[in-house]
Amino acid sequence: MVSRIYTTQLSAHVGERVQIAGWKHRLRRLSGISFLIVRDKHGLAQVVIEDDTISTELDRLYQESVIRVEGIAIATPQAPSGVELHHPQITVITPAHEPPPFDLFRPSLTAQPATLLDHAALTLRHPQRRHYWQIAAASLCGFRSALDHCGFTEIQTPKLVASATESGANVFSVDYFGQTAYLAQSPQFYKQIMVGVLERVYEVGRVFRAEPHDTPRHLNEYTSLDVEMGFINDHHTVIALLTEVLQQMLEVIAPLMPELPRLPQRLPVIHFQEALELIYQQTGEDARHEPDLAPAHERWLGEWARAEYGSDFLAVEGYPMIKRPFYTHPNPMRPAYSNSFDLLFRGLELVTGGQRLHRYPDYLAALASRGLNPDPFEGYLQAFKYGMPPHGGFAIGLERWVARLCEVANVREVALFPRDLNRLTP
Repeated sequence: MVSRIYTTQLSAHVGERVQIAGWKHRLRRLSGISFLIVRDKHGLAQVVIEDDTISTELDRLYQESVIRVEGIAIATPQAPSGVELHHPQITVITPAHEPPPFDLFRPSLTAQPATLLDHAALTLRHPQRRHYWQIAAASLCGFRSALDHCGFTEIQTPKLVASATESGANVFSVDYFGQTAYLAQSPQFYKQIMVGVLERVYEVGRVFRAEPHDTPRHLNEYTSLDVEMGFINDHHTVIALLTEVLQQMLEVIAPLMPELPRLPQRLPVIHFQEALELIYQQTGEDARHEPDLAPAHERWLGEWARAEYGSDFLAVEGYPMIKRPFYTHPNPMRPAYSNSFDLLFRGLELVTGGQRLHRYPDYLAALASRGLNPDPFEGYLQAFKYGMPPHGGFAIGLERWVARLCEVANVREVALFPRDLNRLTP
């Protein structure tokens, strides 16, 4: 029996009888000849059919039926992979039971967004959508390899927690055997604790935000790439590591993309107040007393960084302490501003990071200043009673990363099964 190969391997078997298997992607019937396009996980292959009986049988078969094809591999420049199969023997493995609600053979999906999300199991089969997840997987590979090389240890932390990670943020509550628990907004507390154990840790995991936003940039469940490291100087140590991680992620995804974003060896960094002043000088819009950047400001700064530094990335440091979580370390020289940063990628916030507090008394003071009871945080604070080094970290939103890489307008397009304000299925 001929062993199966993938469509991308056909060029290595020209002149041989081979077997491929996949889905009926499309059938085009012409006068006296038909062309069957078969799709597998790697790509497309064309099968030439000169027997009208076989073509008629395939015509009755709905698209997305699973088939096996044996044939002679013939080099043909106009074929999808430069090779097509002749004299085929076709076996139906699993017939589809109804026609798909939209065509997968078209270059892009034209159905309404709700229809595409309702049929995610089918939508994800489209080569373009499948490509997004291949980029996500390669990004994860680059993320892990960069940190492994730098001596980090991967950890897995609980997703059911006793208290909110970030004061003021919305959380999903869960009945936990009669007690109220919450879905974790981030692994922040746990990864900080683990700095006292392993010094350098990272996690790839799901996080949950009960934010009532219905925008193209928000999801209520997403994948967070979290990093925490000890014995840092300040948040600039974290920015340097982030740059190294992004460089490795881009290196791994390079074979999947025709053009990569511009990332300098050293990230351009601008202070929050300087950014607001620059926006005012260039646009006349006075946001100099605002505690955060609006999306329009982020977009403007993204364009400015590309023009000024030739960079698709810009780090904005020194956000006001009132807009940062209680565990954020203030700037010793300007206590109203933080040793934290956001990384803008093509004008969209992608990463939040910075230096954390590491002294126990500072935590008690920070909680008190915000009117927070320290009791719910006792398990977290315990680590700081026994000595913690200066430390910091960052988190990358995987779906936002892929969306900006692929210039996709809505982050739901690059999420496998997105969860938002109105969607819990499929």
